[in-house]
Amino acid sequence: LEVLRQPLEDGTVTISRSAGKVTLPCNFMLVAAMNPCPCGYLGSSQKECACSPTQIVRYRNRISGPLLDRIDLHIEAPALSIEELRNTAPGESSFSIRQRIDGARALQSTRFQNSSTPANADMSHAEIETHCPMNDEMGLLLQRAMEKLKLSARAYDRIRKVARTIADLAQSETIELPHLMEAIQYRSLDRVE
Repeated sequence: LEVLRQPLEDGTVTISRSAGKVTLPCNFMLVAAMNPCPCGYLGSSQKECACSPTQIVRYRNRISGPLLDRIDLHIEAPALSIEELRNTAPGESSFSIRQRIDGARALQSTRFQNSSTPANADMSHAEIETHCPMNDEMGLLLQRAMEKLKLSARAYDRIRKVARTIADLAQSETIELPHLMEAIQYRSLDRVE
């Protein structure tokens, strides 16, 4: 997993052998999953966790802070009860989700039309400063979150990029406080001590 750090950051992979060295493009989306603890029941309402705090910390420390910094979204997905699985209430349709995504991609395409940047996730720090401005209230909120969660500068930029994308999905010209708050909530693994 640690080998993924630089490819995730740079969008390239370098292979070195005795005959030479080659750098190749490797822009990819990493989707990963892990249990909350070794037994898998931490936070479950259905079964009690059997792990000690030391075991949980050791298990979670298998994913390093620098690697976590490069993962934009950390989402907790607790197990569903049988009642929740049986619920037949329809969720949002794939078609409406696709329309929202297409709208957000169109905004990004317009935003970066004079740039080599294809999407929010690829923004440089300078582009983040330009396209992700925050008012004083949002700046203070993010500062407090950074201090409380002990986040890195890399996480700071990633939160702002995610907030920009959430605003785009809402067809908002500017990042609003709820967009920023949602982006901060997607750093759940950073909240683990």
